[in-house]
Amino acid sequence: MSRTFRTADYAATLDTSVRLGDCLPPDHLARFVVDTIGQLDLAAIYARYGERGGAPYAPEVLLGLLFYGYATGVFSARKHPVGTRRATHESAPFRFIAANMHPDHDTLAAFRRQVLPELPELFVQVLLLARLAGVLQLGAISLDGPKLHADASKSKAVSYRRLGELEAQYRREVAESLALGERADREPLPEGLVVADEVALRQQRLAKPAEAKAVLEARAREREAAEQAAYAAKVRERAERQRRTGKPPRGRPPQPPTPGPRPADQFNFTDPESRIMKNSRDRGVDQDDHAQVAVDQASLLIVGESVSNHPNDQAAAGPTLDAIAPAVGAPAAAALDAGYFSAGNIAALERRGIAPYIATGRDPHHPSWRERFAEEPAPPPADASPAVRMAYKLRTALGKAIYGARKSTVEPVIGVIKHPKGTRLGFRQFSLRGLQAAAGEWSLVCLAWNLKRLRVLRRGAVCP
Repeated sequence: MSRTFRTADYAATLDTSVRLGDCLPPDHLARFVVDTIGQLDLAAIYARYGERGGAPYAPEVLLGLLFYGYATGVFSARKHPVGTRRATHESAPFRFIAANMHPDHDTLAAFRRQVLPELPELFVQVLLLARLAGVLQLGAISLDGPKLHADASKSKAVSYRRLGELEAQYRREVAESLALGERADREPLPEGLVVADEVALRQQRLAKPAEAKAVLEARAREREAAEQAAYAAKVRERAERQRRTGKPPRGRPPQPPTPGPRPADQFNFTDPESRIMKNSRDRGVDQDDHAQVAVDQASLLIVGESVSNHPNDQAAAGPTLDAIAPAVGAPAAAALDAGYFSAGNIAALERRGIAPYIATGRDPHHPSWRERFAEEPAPPPADASPAVRMAYKLRTALGKAIYGARKSTVEPVIGVIKHPKGTRLGFRQFSLRGLQAAAGEWSLVCLAWNLKRLRVLRRGAVCP
């Protein structure tokens, strides 16, 4: 007996009319993005448009494509597996957001550059919508930050030692060109050789290593100040341990920092504001920028964000906290890992009225049941060091609860933003150069995350 199959009539299928409304359920992210943008105040963006020229695309349309694109891992009109422009033809959500229009790459790229300064304000507006919906009640927050590839290759980085060699080489070439000009009256020059042009070219080349060295020297002074503060804290901690135990501290005493640039310090000519940083991806080094997020522990919404070129976290806590808009609220407590620990960060949090819970070191794996269920320790003496006082706070019941929530709040958010599979964003590299542009793009990434998260929270609030 022959079996009957359901066959496909592709010619008839190509003539089938499809409603986008049938492709996008009522709670689809594309619909949510369009509805949310309709509630935002875009007056600052509209003010950027002049009266002359052809009719531009409405900012709502281009913002929708950007927000939905970043929320679904499409960061470019050309790249990542389906570019935004191509998606407006082939993808029902993008076609809906674009309203059957197809903005080209240059339009989308130019709009993204122009709208970067307005993104922090839109970021705050989305958080205010979350407050109005009752899904954001700012309480305890968690801070952390990934290192993301800058739009520059580490092969374009030059060390401080090599800059000195280049500077010496270019000085010799300038001197040779000047000497050649002095002999021009006595000796014939090669045809087409203009001494003044040769001198100007080499002087221009000479300026670049000098400027790069000045940048590295400024960074070295900044690093020395931070290392000096850390050195002083370690010295005080050893002295306190000796006073408390009556025994000399074990291990080598801390060494004071060495001033000045190091021979291996790197400067990148493609993106001078990015830096070579160690990363946990492959335990190597890359040309990176250092992004930061402050995540509300209850809602998992990002309430503050920043980008810096500091290789470690210590200097990034203040700018990230400053990015939390007063209209959003003031956090009561903050959980940070050991990379942020410093007396300065503790004082900075307390000045802002935020109770700090910062790890003082790496926690041991698999603590015994006695350690996990031990009673709260006795409070330290009033003159104890910041590290001792913080270690006591983290062992209290409140400290365990607030700091213990850090791994289940900020780390999953960063993981979803960076991981490329499934419904995650997969954002691993900036496509814009310079700290200011990278900070704007990071605001766009965080805003896209908040839209995805707010949709989930709103759906849960309406349908518990």
